[in-house]
Amino acid sequence: MWKANVWALGEAAHGISGGTIIYQLLMFIILLALLRKFAWQPLMNIMKQREEHIANEIDQAEKRRQEAEKLLQEQRELMKQSRQEAQALIENARKLAEEQKEQIVASARAEAERVKEAAKKEIEREKEQAMAALREQVASLSVLIASKVIEKELTEQDQRKLIEAYMKDVQEVGGAR
Repeated sequence: MWKANVWALGEAAHGISGGTIIYQLLMFIILLALLRKFAWQPLMNIMKQREEHIANEIDQAEKRRQEAEKLLQEQRELMKQSRQEAQALIENARKLAEEQKEQIVASARAEAERVKEAAKKEIEREKEQAMAALREQVASLSVLIASKVIEKELTEQDQRKLIEAYMKDVQEVGGAR
């Protein structure tokens, strides 16, 4: 049986004609054309679409990255401006505080000067009152001395004592101011 199969194969191999080879070659070419049209071309189209899709995704990712960098740069600029504005506000507040301090000090000095002037005027008024009171005492003492002189005749020594006592009283009253 083994020999019969080998013999049949050998006869079949000898029996292949050129027409069969051409026919099989033609069928193979038709098969390749059909595969190319119905299998290979759609497969290549799918691959091309996939390639375009991936390229498009890469482009979009790059655009998003660039937009993100642009936004980051804008945020950095905004932060820088915010810091500058905050620094300007702090500086303005510092200047305003300094101006207010100077105004308060000037106001306090003016108030102190006003109080000082008022005190000087009060002292001057009291001094005038004291002088008026002293004049009244001097006049009163003069009248008293004159009345005592008239009442008794004074010796020169008595007159000196009286004048010294009078001068002493005037100095005491003048020193009390």
